[in-house]
Amino acid sequence: MTPALNSTMQCARIRLSVTSLVHSMFRVTELGDGVFIGCSVNHAVTDGTSFWNFFNSFAEICRRIGDDSDKSIERIARQPDFTRDSVLISPAILQVPDGRPKVTFNENEALSERIFSFSREAILELKAKVNNSVVNGDFNAVEILGKQSNDKYYAETAAPVSKTAEISSFQSLSALLWRAVEPEAFGNSIQSIPTYASAGDVKSRDLRWCSRQLNDRVRAHDYETVRLFARNWEEDPRCFPLGNFDGGCMTMGSSPRFPMYDNDFGWGRPLAVRIGGANKFDGKISAFPRREGNGSVDLDVVLAPETMAAIESDVEFMQYVMN
Repeated sequence: MTPALNSTMQCARIRLSVTSLVHSMFRVTELGDGVFIGCSVNHAVTDGTSFWNFFNSFAEICRRIGDDSDKSIERIARQPDFTRDSVLISPAILQVPDGRPKVTFNENEALSERIFSFSREAILELKAKVNNSVVNGDFNAVEILGKQSNDKYYAETAAPVSKTAEISSFQSLSALLWRAVEPEAFGNSIQSIPTYASAGDVKSRDLRWCSRQLNDRVRAHDYETVRLFARNWEEDPRCFPLGNFDGGCMTMGSSPRFPMYDNDFGWGRPLAVRIGGANKFDGKISAFPRREGNGSVDLDVVLAPETMAAIESDVEFMQYVMN
Protein backbone atom coordinates (compact mmCIF):
# COMPACT_ATOMS: atom_id res chain seq x y z
CA MET A 1 0.00 0.00 0.00
CA THR A 2 1.41 3.38 -0.96
CA PRO A 3 0.45 6.89 0.20
CA ALA A 4 -0.15 8.71 -3.11
CA LEU A 5 -0.93 8.17 -6.79
CA ASN A 6 0.72 9.39 -9.98
CA SER A 7 0.89 8.44 -13.64
CA THR A 8 3.38 5.63 -13.12
CA MET A 9 0.54 3.47 -11.84
CA GLN A 10 0.23 2.14 -15.38
CA CYS A 11 3.60 0.42 -14.94
CA ALA A 12 1.95 -1.99 -12.52
CA ARG A 13 -0.58 -3.22 -15.09
CA ILE A 14 1.39 -6.21 -16.23
CA ARG A 15 0.81 -9.87 -16.92
CA LEU A 16 3.69 -12.25 -17.53
CA SER A 17 3.15 -15.70 -19.00
CA VAL A 18 5.18 -18.88 -19.26
CA THR A 19 3.85 -20.64 -22.39
CA SER A 20 0.10 -20.68 -21.79
CA LEU A 21 0.30 -20.54 -17.98
CA VAL A 22 0.12 -17.31 -15.96
CA HIS A 23 3.34 -16.68 -14.06
CA SER A 24 2.31 -13.53 -12.21
CA MET A 25 -0.48 -10.98 -12.13
CA PHE A 26 -0.79 -7.50 -10.68
CA ARG A 27 -3.81 -5.41 -9.83
CA VAL A 28 -3.74 -1.77 -8.78
CA THR A 29 -6.65 -0.29 -6.83
CA GLU A 30 -6.87 3.46 -6.29
CA LEU A 31 -8.16 4.30 -2.81
CA GLY A 32 -9.34 7.61 -1.43
CA ASP A 33 -5.98 8.36 0.15
CA GLY A 34 -3.57 5.92 -1.45
CA VAL A 35 -2.96 2.98 -3.76
CA PHE A 36 -3.19 -0.74 -3.09
CA ILE A 37 -0.98 -3.01 -5.25
CA GLY A 38 -1.98 -6.67 -5.28
CA CYS A 39 0.37 -9.29 -6.72
CA SER A 40 0.00 -13.02 -7.26
CA VAL A 41 2.93 -15.15 -8.39
CA ASN A 42 3.33 -18.82 -9.25
CA HIS A 43 5.42 -20.24 -6.41
CA ALA A 44 6.56 -23.12 -8.62
CA VAL A 45 8.48 -20.59 -10.67
CA THR A 46 9.98 -18.27 -8.07
CA ASP A 47 10.74 -18.21 -4.35
CA GLY A 48 10.37 -15.38 -1.84
CA THR A 49 13.88 -14.01 -2.31
CA SER A 50 13.47 -13.89 -6.09
CA PHE A 51 10.00 -12.36 -5.81
CA TRP A 52 11.05 -9.47 -3.59
CA ASN A 53 14.11 -8.80 -5.72
CA PHE A 54 11.81 -8.64 -8.74
CA PHE A 55 9.13 -6.52 -7.05
CA ASN A 56 11.63 -4.00 -5.71
CA SER A 57 13.35 -3.76 -9.11
CA PHE A 58 9.93 -3.31 -10.74
CA ALA A 59 9.25 -0.41 -8.38
CA GLU A 60 12.67 1.09 -9.12
CA ILE A 61 12.01 1.03 -12.89
CA CYS A 62 8.57 2.64 -12.43
CA ARG A 63 10.06 5.35 -10.22
CA ARG A 64 12.73 6.16 -12.82
CA ILE A 65 10.15 6.31 -15.62
CA GLY A 66 8.13 8.77 -13.56
CA ASP A 67 11.16 10.92 -12.82
CA ASP A 68 11.73 13.38 -15.69
CA SER A 69 15.29 13.97 -14.57
CA ASP A 70 16.34 10.30 -14.98
CA LYS A 71 15.16 8.19 -17.91
CA SER A 72 17.81 5.49 -17.56
CA ILE A 73 16.40 2.10 -16.57
CA GLU A 74 19.14 -0.09 -18.03
CA ARG A 75 21.03 -0.47 -14.76
CA ILE A 76 18.86 -1.39 -11.82
CA ALA A 77 20.41 -1.53 -8.37
CA ARG A 78 20.26 -5.32 -7.98
CA GLN A 79 20.82 -7.28 -11.15
CA PRO A 80 19.09 -10.68 -11.29
CA ASP A 81 21.27 -13.76 -11.54
CA PHE A 82 19.96 -16.27 -14.09
CA THR A 83 22.81 -18.77 -13.88
CA ARG A 84 21.64 -22.38 -13.61
CA ASP A 85 24.46 -24.10 -11.75
CA SER A 86 22.74 -24.67 -8.41
CA VAL A 87 22.41 -28.15 -6.91
CA LEU A 88 18.68 -27.46 -6.77
CA ILE A 89 18.40 -27.15 -10.56
CA SER A 90 17.04 -30.50 -11.68
CA PRO A 91 16.25 -32.14 -15.03
CA ALA A 92 13.38 -34.03 -13.40
CA ILE A 93 9.92 -33.27 -14.80
CA LEU A 94 7.00 -32.77 -12.42
CA GLN A 95 3.86 -34.30 -13.92
CA VAL A 96 0.97 -32.03 -12.95
CA PRO A 97 -2.47 -33.71 -12.88
CA ASP A 98 -5.04 -32.61 -15.45
CA GLY A 99 -6.65 -29.37 -14.38
CA ARG A 100 -4.42 -28.46 -11.47
CA PRO A 101 -2.60 -30.03 -8.52
CA LYS A 102 -4.90 -31.32 -5.80
CA VAL A 103 -5.46 -29.02 -2.84
CA THR A 104 -4.30 -30.90 0.26
CA PHE A 105 -6.25 -28.96 2.89
CA ASN A 106 -9.87 -27.99 3.52
CA GLU A 107 -10.41 -24.68 1.76
CA ASN A 108 -13.76 -24.16 3.51
CA GLU A 109 -12.85 -24.79 7.15
CA ALA A 110 -13.53 -22.04 9.68
CA LEU A 111 -10.38 -20.07 10.45
CA SER A 112 -9.30 -17.09 12.53
CA GLU A 113 -6.53 -14.78 11.37
CA ARG A 114 -4.63 -12.13 13.28
CA ILE A 115 -1.39 -10.20 12.94
CA PHE A 116 0.77 -10.25 16.06
CA SER A 117 3.39 -7.50 16.14
CA PHE A 118 6.70 -7.67 18.01
CA SER A 119 8.94 -4.67 18.65
CA ARG A 120 12.73 -4.73 18.42
CA GLU A 121 12.90 -4.52 22.21
CA ALA A 122 10.59 -7.52 22.67
CA ILE A 123 12.61 -9.54 20.16
CA LEU A 124 15.88 -8.70 21.95
CA GLU A 125 14.37 -9.64 25.32
CA LEU A 126 13.07 -12.93 23.92
CA LYS A 127 16.41 -13.78 22.31
CA ALA A 128 18.29 -13.01 25.53
CA LYS A 129 15.90 -15.22 27.50
CA VAL A 130 16.37 -18.33 25.37
CA ASN A 131 20.16 -17.83 25.24
CA ASN A 132 20.49 -17.20 29.00
CA SER A 133 22.14 -13.85 28.31
CA VAL A 134 21.50 -10.20 29.03
CA VAL A 135 19.68 -7.86 26.65
CA ASN A 136 22.17 -6.17 24.35
CA GLY A 137 20.89 -3.33 22.17
CA ASP A 138 23.97 -3.34 19.95
CA PHE A 139 22.59 -5.79 17.37
CA ASN A 140 21.78 -4.87 13.81
CA ALA A 141 18.63 -6.33 12.27
CA VAL A 142 20.59 -9.10 10.52
CA GLU A 143 22.11 -10.26 13.79
CA ILE A 144 18.75 -10.16 15.57
CA LEU A 145 16.91 -12.30 13.04
CA GLY A 146 19.60 -14.87 12.30
CA LYS A 147 22.91 -15.50 10.67
CA GLN A 148 23.40 -14.51 7.04
CA SER A 149 26.83 -15.97 6.26
CA ASN A 150 25.46 -17.66 3.13
CA ASP A 151 23.63 -14.58 1.86
CA LYS A 152 25.69 -12.68 -0.71
CA TYR A 153 23.62 -9.48 -0.40
CA TYR A 154 23.96 -9.26 3.38
CA ALA A 155 27.61 -10.26 3.20
CA GLU A 156 28.20 -7.20 1.03
CA THR A 157 26.02 -4.70 2.87
CA ALA A 158 25.68 -5.67 6.52
CA ALA A 159 28.04 -5.46 9.44
CA PRO A 160 30.07 -8.62 10.12
CA VAL A 161 28.18 -11.23 12.13
CA SER A 162 29.90 -13.65 14.47
CA LYS A 163 29.47 -17.35 13.71
CA THR A 164 28.07 -18.66 16.99
CA ALA A 165 25.72 -21.46 17.91
CA GLU A 166 23.34 -19.18 19.74
CA ILE A 167 19.63 -19.42 19.09
CA SER A 168 18.40 -16.70 16.73
CA SER A 169 15.44 -14.57 17.74
CA PHE A 170 13.42 -15.86 14.79
CA GLN A 171 13.78 -19.38 16.21
CA SER A 172 12.94 -17.96 19.64
CA LEU A 173 9.80 -16.35 18.28
CA SER A 174 8.74 -19.56 16.55
CA ALA A 175 9.23 -21.49 19.78
CA LEU A 176 7.19 -18.92 21.71
CA LEU A 177 4.27 -19.37 19.33
CA TRP A 178 4.76 -23.16 19.46
CA ARG A 179 4.33 -23.24 23.25
CA ALA A 180 1.30 -20.93 23.27
CA VAL A 181 -1.06 -23.39 21.58
CA GLU A 182 -3.19 -25.71 23.72
CA PRO A 183 -1.65 -29.21 24.22
CA GLU A 184 -4.36 -31.06 22.28
CA ALA A 185 -3.53 -29.03 19.18
CA PHE A 186 -0.08 -30.62 18.88
CA GLY A 187 1.23 -33.94 17.67
CA ASN A 188 4.26 -32.51 15.93
CA SER A 189 5.54 -29.28 14.42
CA ILE A 190 6.65 -29.01 10.82
CA GLN A 191 8.39 -26.31 8.82
CA SER A 192 10.49 -26.40 5.68
CA ILE A 193 12.95 -28.10 8.01
CA PRO A 194 10.67 -30.32 10.14
CA THR A 195 10.97 -30.25 13.92
CA TYR A 196 9.12 -32.80 16.02
CA ALA A 197 8.15 -32.88 19.69
CA SER A 198 5.32 -34.26 21.76
CA ALA A 199 2.69 -31.92 23.19
CA GLY A 200 3.81 -32.97 26.68
CA ASP A 201 7.40 -31.90 26.07
CA VAL A 202 6.43 -28.59 24.49
CA LYS A 203 4.19 -27.65 27.42
CA SER A 204 6.25 -29.06 30.28
CA ARG A 205 9.70 -27.85 29.22
CA ASP A 206 10.83 -24.23 29.05
CA LEU A 207 11.10 -21.85 26.13
CA ARG A 208 14.83 -22.42 25.74
CA TRP A 209 14.30 -26.16 25.24
CA CYS A 210 11.72 -25.50 22.50
CA SER A 211 14.01 -22.99 20.79
CA ARG A 212 16.90 -25.44 20.97
CA GLN A 213 14.89 -28.06 19.04
CA LEU A 214 14.44 -25.59 16.17
CA ASN A 215 18.05 -24.43 16.36
CA ASP A 216 19.44 -27.98 16.30
CA ARG A 217 17.36 -28.93 13.27
CA VAL A 218 18.45 -25.84 11.33
CA ARG A 219 22.12 -26.44 12.15
CA ALA A 220 21.81 -30.08 11.08
CA HIS A 221 20.36 -29.08 7.71
CA ASP A 222 23.74 -28.83 6.03
CA TYR A 223 24.98 -29.02 2.45
CA GLU A 224 24.78 -32.81 2.29
CA THR A 225 21.22 -32.75 3.62
CA VAL A 226 20.23 -30.32 0.89
CA ARG A 227 21.80 -32.54 -1.78
CA LEU A 228 20.08 -35.63 -0.37
CA PHE A 229 16.72 -33.87 -0.49
CA ALA A 230 17.34 -32.90 -4.13
CA ARG A 231 18.28 -36.48 -5.07
CA ASN A 232 15.21 -37.91 -3.34
CA TRP A 233 12.95 -35.39 -5.07
CA GLU A 234 14.38 -36.29 -8.48
CA GLU A 235 13.53 -39.94 -7.83
CA ASP A 236 9.98 -39.03 -6.81
CA PRO A 237 9.09 -35.49 -8.00
CA ARG A 238 5.92 -34.18 -6.36
CA CYS A 239 4.20 -30.99 -5.27
CA PHE A 240 4.85 -29.86 -1.72
CA PRO A 241 1.76 -30.76 0.36
CA LEU A 242 0.22 -28.00 2.44
CA GLY A 243 -2.07 -28.35 5.43
CA ASN A 244 -2.40 -29.44 9.03
CA PHE A 245 -2.63 -33.17 8.46
CA ASP A 246 -2.99 -34.37 12.06
CA GLY A 247 -4.20 -31.22 13.80
CA GLY A 248 -0.79 -30.72 15.39
CA CYS A 249 1.26 -29.04 12.64
CA MET A 250 2.43 -25.46 12.30
CA THR A 251 4.02 -24.23 9.07
CA MET A 252 6.17 -21.09 9.14
CA GLY A 253 6.47 -19.33 5.81
CA SER A 254 7.82 -16.09 4.39
CA SER A 255 10.60 -14.34 6.34
CA PRO A 256 11.20 -11.13 8.33
CA ARG A 257 14.48 -10.92 6.41
CA PHE A 258 12.78 -10.18 3.09
CA PRO A 259 13.12 -6.51 1.99
CA MET A 260 9.36 -5.97 1.78
CA TYR A 261 9.50 -2.22 2.42
CA ASP A 262 12.43 -1.46 0.13
CA ASN A 263 10.22 -0.57 -2.84
CA ASP A 264 9.18 2.91 -3.96
CA PHE A 265 7.11 3.33 -7.13
CA GLY A 266 7.52 7.08 -6.87
CA TRP A 267 4.94 7.53 -4.12
CA GLY A 268 7.11 6.81 -1.07
CA ARG A 269 7.67 3.62 0.89
CA PRO A 270 4.74 1.25 1.46
CA LEU A 271 2.54 1.88 4.47
CA ALA A 272 1.82 -1.81 5.00
CA VAL A 273 2.40 -5.25 3.50
CA ARG A 274 -0.27 -7.93 3.83
CA ILE A 275 -0.63 -11.50 2.58
CA GLY A 276 -3.49 -12.61 0.33
CA GLY A 277 -6.02 -15.37 0.86
CA ALA A 278 -4.28 -18.21 -0.97
CA ASN A 279 -2.92 -21.29 0.80
CA LYS A 280 -4.23 -20.40 4.25
CA PHE A 281 -5.02 -23.26 6.59
CA ASP A 282 -5.03 -24.08 10.29
CA GLY A 283 -1.46 -23.64 11.53
CA LYS A 284 -0.15 -21.42 8.70
CA ILE A 285 2.16 -18.68 9.96
CA SER A 286 3.75 -15.99 7.77
CA ALA A 287 6.54 -13.74 9.06
CA PHE A 288 7.13 -10.16 7.86
CA PRO A 289 9.43 -7.34 8.87
CA ARG A 290 7.55 -4.39 10.35
CA ARG A 291 7.65 -1.07 8.49
CA GLU A 292 10.11 0.46 10.98
CA GLY A 293 12.44 -2.51 10.43
CA ASN A 294 15.47 -2.77 12.72
CA GLY A 295 14.56 -6.30 13.82
CA SER A 296 10.84 -5.83 14.55
CA VAL A 297 8.50 -8.54 13.23
CA ASP A 298 4.86 -9.09 12.25
CA LEU A 299 3.43 -12.61 12.34
CA ASP A 300 0.32 -13.31 10.26
CA VAL A 301 -1.21 -16.24 12.16
CA VAL A 302 -4.02 -18.45 10.81
CA LEU A 303 -5.54 -20.96 13.23
CA ALA A 304 -8.75 -22.74 14.11
CA PRO A 305 -10.93 -20.28 16.11
CA GLU A 306 -10.58 -22.18 19.39
CA THR A 307 -6.79 -22.38 19.01
CA MET A 308 -6.59 -18.64 18.27
CA ALA A 309 -8.62 -17.91 21.39
CA ALA A 310 -6.18 -20.02 23.43
CA ILE A 311 -3.17 -18.14 22.07
CA GLU A 312 -4.76 -14.75 22.79
CA SER A 313 -5.20 -15.77 26.42
CA ASP A 314 -1.69 -17.20 26.80
CA VAL A 315 0.19 -14.88 29.16
CA GLU A 316 3.69 -16.06 28.20
CA PHE A 317 3.04 -15.35 24.52
CA MET A 318 1.02 -12.14 24.78
CA GLN A 319 3.51 -10.36 27.06
CA TYR A 320 5.78 -9.92 24.02
CA VAL A 321 3.03 -8.78 21.61
CA MET A 322 2.66 -5.06 20.82
CA ASN A 323 -1.01 -5.09 19.81
